[in-house]
Amino acid sequence: MDIDFKCPHCDQDLSADANDAGTEIECPACHGTIVIPQPTGAETDAAAASAEAAAAKDEKHFAVPLRDKPGDSLIAKPLPPLEASAREAVKLRIKTIRHSDCVEVGKDHFDEAVMKFLEKVGEPNVVTITTFNYTHMDLATRDWETDYGVLVVYRG
Repeated sequence: MDIDFKCPHCDQDLSADANDAGTEIECPACHGTIVIPQPTGAETDAAAASAEAAAAKDEKHFAVPLRDKPGDSLIAKPLPPLEASAREAVKLRIKTIRHSDCVEVGKDHFDEAVMKFLEKVGEPNVVTITTFNYTHMDLATRDWETDYGVLVVYRG
C-alpha cells in the first residue's frame, strides 16, 4: 500500500510505500529532507479492506456435479487409420484429360476422348467431373498458352 503526502517545503505531491514510513528521503523537486509520515486512519482502513478483498478472491468453492445416470463419454472412439480405411473402402481413382493431348494434326478429339473414357468407366462409377484451366509454355514457339481439361474422379 502507498502513502500519499506532500512535501512540507514545496507542496510537491509524493507517494511512498507504507513499509518506508518513518524514513528520511530527499524531495525530488526541491531536494529538501523529508520524513515519510505514518499512514493515516483512512489509508490503513483502505489497506485492510483491500487485504480482505484479496483474501475473499483467493477463497474458492468447487462443487463436483452429481448425476443419477452415467454421463456422456467425452472421448470419442478414434477414426481408423487411413491405411485401414483404404483396405476396407471402395477405391477412388482420378483421370485427367487435357485438351492439348487430344489435338492431332490440327484435329480436335477432346470430346471423343472424354466420352470414350466415361463410357469405359460407366456412369454409376463417376463421382465427379471438374473442368480446369492451366497455362503452359509451348516448347516450339516459347509462348505461354492457356488450355483446359477435365478431372474425373471415379470408383474403380
